[in-house]
Amino acid sequence: MRGSLFSGWLCFLALIGIWNSAFGQEALRYGEGVPPAVRLINKKALKYIADAQISDGSWIGNPPGSGITGICLMALMSTGEDPDFGPYAENVRKAIRRLILDQDPETGHISGGGHGSMYHHGFATLALSEAYGVVNEKLLWKNTEVPIEQQRSIGKSVELAVRCALTAQEKNPYKAWRYSPNSQDADTTVAGTVCMGLLGARNAGIEVPNKVIENAVNYFQLNTLDDGNVSYQPTNFHGDGLTRTAIATLVYSISKRKQTPEYKAAAASIRRRMDLDVFDHPYYFRYYMAQALFQSDFEAWKKWNARMIEQMEKSQAENGSFFSGHGPAYGTGMAVLTLALNYRLLPVYER
Repeated sequence: MRGSLFSGWLCFLALIGIWNSAFGQEALRYGEGVPPAVRLINKKALKYIADAQISDGSWIGNPPGSGITGICLMALMSTGEDPDFGPYAENVRKAIRRLILDQDPETGHISGGGHGSMYHHGFATLALSEAYGVVNEKLLWKNTEVPIEQQRSIGKSVELAVRCALTAQEKNPYKAWRYSPNSQDADTTVAGTVCMGLLGARNAGIEVPNKVIENAVNYFQLNTLDDGNVSYQPTNFHGDGLTRTAIATLVYSISKRKQTPEYKAAAASIRRRMDLDVFDHPYYFRYYMAQALFQSDFEAWKKWNARMIEQMEKSQAENGSFFSGHGPAYGTGMAVLTLALNYRLLPVYER
C-alpha cells in the first residue's frame, strides 16, 4: 500500500526538486517549474468542477456515469491540493462516496449508466486506485447519513472493481474487454481504459495477477500493425488510429513492455504524428497522447505540452469550463488531466 501521508509525498517531491536545482538538472521532471499558464488554467477549471458537482457527488454528463465522476475526482487530486483538508477536500470525499455507492457489492461493477459501462468502470477503478492510501478513510464517511452496511473502504472497493475486471476478462474469448462485463468481443479503446484501471490498482498495492496484464498486452500486440498503428479490433481498423496508438503506447509503457517491437513501433508512430490534431473525441485523444508521449519521449512531450497549453488558454470558457459533446464536466476534467503531467502527482503516471 502506498504511504498514507500525502504531505510526506509532497515533501519528497520538493526535496527532489531542490536536489535537481542545486545540481543543474532538469527539475521539471519532478514536478517543479509548473508553467504559470497551467496553474491559471487549472485554478479556473478546478473551481468549475467543484461548483458543478451535484449533491450526490456525481457530475452531469452525456451519457452520465461513474467514469465522469472518476475523471473529475482525478482532476481534483492531480494538482497537489491536500485531499483531506484542502479547498476541494469535501468534493473529493463526495466523489469517492458516489463511486463506492454506485458499485455493485456482489460483482464489483461500478455502474456506467448503460452503453459503454466498462469505459466508466475503468476510469472509476483508476480514480479509486489513485485515492487509495492518499485519502484519510476515517474522514470519508464522517457525518454522513449512509447506512453503516454500505460504507465500504476505498481499498475494498478497488479490490471488488479489480475482481469485476478479472471476471469479465476470463469470460472474454480475446481475454480483453468491451462495453459490457459480459461482452464476447473486445476493442483496444475499452481494453486500454480497463487495463489502466488495473495497472493503477496494482500500483496501489492491490493484487492483480501478472497473467491478467499479459493477456491484455497480448491483445494490444495482436492489434499493433507493423507501422505501429493500432487497430480498433482484429481486422477492423475503424478510421485513423492515432488515439488507439497512444493508448497502446501507454499500456506498453506502464506494463513495462518497452523492450517489445510493438511498443517501439507504436511509440515511433505517435512521434511521427504528434503535430496532428484529432477532432473525433479530442479530449479523449489529448488525455492519452499526453501520457503516451510523456512515457515514451520526454522531449517530444515538452513540445506537445506547450502546444496544448496554448490551445487550452484560447478555448477555456470564462467560467473555467471546456466545451465537450459529452458535457462540460467531462471536457474540463479531461483538460485538467491532459495538463496534469506538469505536476507529476498521480502515481500511476510516474516515469
